[in-house]
Amino acid sequence: MRTLIAGFGWWRRHPGVMAAGLIPAAIVGLALAGALVALGFALPGLLDAVTPFADGWDELWANLLRWLLGIALMGGAIVLAITTFTALTLVVGEPFYDRIWRSVEQDLGGTVPDAPYGIGKSIGDALGLFGKGLLSALCAGLVALVPVVGGITGAVVGALLNGRVIADELSSRGLTARGLDGTRRAALLKANRTRVLGFGVAVHACFLVPGAAIVVMPAAVAGAALLGRHLAGEPTATPATPATPATTIPN
Repeated sequence: MRTLIAGFGWWRRHPGVMAAGLIPAAIVGLALAGALVALGFALPGLLDAVTPFADGWDELWANLLRWLLGIALMGGAIVLAITTFTALTLVVGEPFYDRIWRSVEQDLGGTVPDAPYGIGKSIGDALGLFGKGLLSALCAGLVALVPVVGGITGAVVGALLNGRVIADELSSRGLTARGLDGTRRAALLKANRTRVLGFGVAVHACFLVPGAAIVVMPAAVAGAALLGRHLAGEPTATPATPATPATTIPN
């Protein structure tokens, strides 16, 4: 959580660069919000269509089944939307978020890692992480089917699984730029599981607040740059500014 909060500090350091990061987040966020709203309106008819066998049941049990399926479907859709938001926003806003990442690297180290990271790798990473996000959404949806405690348990499981995916998505830029392939990145994430999961879950929780994802995304990118430096064993504190020598006034 401290890493994410530190990411918000870049609004003070580079407000113009951070503000530009709102543009792709707003575009993708509005598109996904519209899709969720459309799913919500279509959900009653969809549930009736996939459960025709329940038409002959007692009304109480038929409604209970459809409510459980509706909760599972919407819960999974929300988890998937959050993961999709992160992956799509990073692809759509690559030039914007690259500037944020570079500003962090320059402020903290002066030298920006320059291992090749083209649009092809960016899309490949996004697709791979999208698959992990889809699996997280499926798991959260299945857990949500458990009677009584399913809704809460599914939300917790979704936050934990999706938090890990989000941290992987956001930190992949800085780690790949250091020449680390997927296997080595996964090893670093595993070795720092608690810190990685804490950062990812904090971002996930912020994304659950309506409209917050757009504002949080630039800070999450900056925070992920700090996380990547930590995972790579590099300093994450701003170098101290050398003191200005005192001027001697001649007699």
